Amino acid sequence: MPSPILPVFSPFPVSFVRGEGVYLYDTSGKRHLDFGSGVAVSALGHSHPSVIRAITEQVQRVIHVSNWYQIPEQYEAAEALIAHTFADYVFFANSGTETIDGAIKLVRQYQIHHKHPERYRIITVKGSFHGRTFAAMSACGKNTFAPDLPGFDSVPFGDWDALESAITPHTAGILIEPILGEGGILPVPLTQLRRLRDLCDQHDLVLCFDEIQTGVGRTGHLYAYEAAGIAPDVLTTAKGMGAGFPVGAILTNQKVGGCMQSGMHGSTFGGNPLACRVVSAVLAEITQPAFLDHVRAMGQWLWEELETLTKTYPHVFSQVRGAGLMQGLVCIETLDNRSIAMSLMQKGLLVIPAGQNTIRLMPPLIVTKNQIDEAVAILRDFCKDPSFSFHHLNP
Repeated sequence: MPSPILPVFSPFPVSFVRGEGVYLYDTSGKRHLDFGSGVAVSALGHSHPSVIRAITEQVQRVIHVSNWYQIPEQYEAAEALIAHTFADYVFFANSGTETIDGAIKLVRQYQIHHKHPERYRIITVKGSFHGRTFAAMSACGKNTFAPDLPGFDSVPFGDWDALESAITPHTAGILIEPILGEGGILPVPLTQLRRLRDLCDQHDLVLCFDEIQTGVGRTGHLYAYEAAGIAPDVLTTAKGMGAGFPVGAILTNQKVGGCMQSGMHGSTFGGNPLACRVVSAVLAEITQPAFLDHVRAMGQWLWEELETLTKTYPHVFSQVRGAGLMQGLVCIETLDNRSIAMSLMQKGLLVIPAGQNTIRLMPPLIVTKNQIDEAVAILRDFCKDPSFSFHHLNP
């Protein structure tokens, strides 16, 4: 019988029926160590009591009302985000890609508001991933449904001089991930993030950070921009912000947010009581003083263990990249990251393939040292398993 699901995914042959902390259990009862977190979504792990409590209590009150009415839960979540970030305004959406579309509107509206409608183009970086809407796919140059929407100028990752040269009288802003996630865990040097801030100030451009994957504690900071000591004008966030519940948000400062007016943007489901109650619960956990200290400590431990792994097994992995608990192991060229992820799954470790032949290790932020050791032991066993024939991974 053919699958009723539109054939746009290629899922691994496993189904999970229960989750607890950093572990998932499949239909056979086998336990898997989850170092993918649903692509950096399950920030607090599976079945976290705070998330369960927030959802359970809210569904017994009210799940959804329209943004035609004031939503106290939305105000509460927005105030929490503003208290811990650069933002003056927050707009809630349902997903990361929706926040990108909204951010593009903010960038363009800033220039329109200041009487520069000719400034509409946005500079992006090749290898980035900003989502699946037409605008988001056009922004990262990965639109398979050509032609792209106009208005984007993409430059090679790492060629920062080319990025500066791409600024023209028609440029409105710059959109970039502080660490390219789908692109292979490629961190933008902090010096370059600062340079982008200077360039935007110099040319009156809007600086927009896509922190859909890097945000909500993933890198050891609430948001990755903090490591550079600067702030963007617009930031998009989702994934870990709902700890499994679908929600996203656009954060922006007064400079840009003050240019928007009623009716310029909206959402039916965005910011409903249930979603925002979950956001507040997640933020209450992650903004506790010791929480991010834990993420940084575990990130350092994971980094050191993976570094040792690459030095011990250079015929499998060539490099470690990333920050905090968003790290990537680069496979050597003759190997295939999807096949490696499949083999690791069979051994009880879940990882996520990414571009540049990388596997992503992004465990829940509550992961412990013992659980990291467990994951590294599985990786080590995989690397030295004589029954595994590496050459068949990439025929």
